Amino acid sequence: MLSRALSRSIACRTYSTTTNPKNEIFIERLSGKDQGITLIQMNRAPQKNALGKVFMTQFRQILDEIKFDNSTRVVILKSNVAGTFCTGADLKERKEMHVDEVPKFVDSLRNAFTDIEKLPQPVIAAIDGYALGGGLELALACDIRVATKSSKMGLVETKWALIPGAGGTQRMSRVVGPSKAKELIYTAEIFDGQQAEKLGVVNHAVDDSVEKSLEIARKIIPRGPVAVKMAKLAINLGSQTDISSALSVEQQCYAQIVPTKDRLEGLKAFAEKREPVYKGE
Repeated sequence: MLSRALSRSIACRTYSTTTNPKNEIFIERLSGKDQGITLIQMNRAPQKNALGKVFMTQFRQILDEIKFDNSTRVVILKSNVAGTFCTGADLKERKEMHVDEVPKFVDSLRNAFTDIEKLPQPVIAAIDGYALGGGLELALACDIRVATKSSKMGLVETKWALIPGAGGTQRMSRVVGPSKAKELIYTAEIFDGQQAEKLGVVNHAVDDSVEKSLEIARKIIPRGPVAVKMAKLAINLGSQTDISSALSVEQQCYAQIVPTKDRLEGLKAFAEKREPVYKGE
């Protein structure tokens, strides 16, 4: 039987406001063969998932919940709005903000995108339709990006006399290199999914980005959950520093895996020529 504490935890999660499909953004935990995959569904149709105040408040609540949810092994960020992933900042809301409010709100976007980058679980962005400005910055904060071939992407802020302010100047340059990032940002160029794949902005350009994202997630689920988390941490931290320091980061992350039951199960499964069964311990 479930303990009372565990029962309360599951009940709380089941009826959590972050799972309410009426929200501007909500989560859905898959079951059966896809257990362990959690979808973050962007659901602000009239504004084409523009990053407004309510949307971002609910987004932060979702990240707080997923961060400490051991049952979530992979996250897929997707849109429920046809033809749109995320169109970036809500400029109508922005226009009504006092000039002193704008830097604070942009800073909150930057921090929220950093929070999704720092989630312990791998995050896959399933892009279908427009991912412009802050919408592409959001996708760039994810670990893996999959786009439909017809998707339209771009950091278009300079067109409106702005610059990408939620991490775009930094993440894009790390993805495609400083010179190409400068060209894309200076010109506010919009490119499709196939061009994005050639640039390295997305991992895959396909007909169905959600199905491809699920395919990748299903390959991650059977792997050692602690190992996957440590691999993400090692790559994220190591890529921001010199090779000597990065190797030290890798060493420290590896040390976290050594005492785990999962590592012993992996060794045992290898010796017994069977598939391992991991519990994330």
